[in-house]
Amino acid sequence: MSRRLAAYGVCVEDGRVLLARYVSPYGDGTWWTLPGGGVEPGEDPFDTVVREIAEETGCTAVVESLLGVDSRVIPGVESRRPGTEDHQNIGIFYAARITAGTLRPEPNGETAESVWTPLADVPALRRAALVDIGLALFQSRPPTGHVPPVLAGGLLEH
Repeated sequence: MSRRLAAYGVCVEDGRVLLARYVSPYGDGTWWTLPGGGVEPGEDPFDTVVREIAEETGCTAVVESLLGVDSRVIPGVESRRPGTEDHQNIGIFYAARITAGTLRPEPNGETAESVWTPLADVPALRRAALVDIGLALFQSRPPTGHVPPVLAGGLLEH
């Protein structure tokens, strides 16, 4: 089983959330996600989320709080790529606030655009399940830092 540790920023302001449109390098689609990404070896996830927000959106952010952690196993049979093994994704979610910058696409990256999206519009978007996890953590602020799993399907991608 493969494993990925990632950090994501949940940036909510004036009833809108900052979403990034991911374009798969494998040619298997595009969907909305939260700004964030993989923790580099030796990197603190706190620093990862600030770095990833800057890389993907062009904006500077400050972390306001730790929201929680989500761990999910994605069965290889549900992958878009044949022959993929089971994969565990461990996501660390932070509430973050944008302090400077102008939204732009990620240069030479997989983020085609970043936009402030009304929270009411999110359910109608094709999006990564981690968007729903991040918003649930942001809205409920559970003391345990954990919310029930979100199942992929329909408009929700792994």
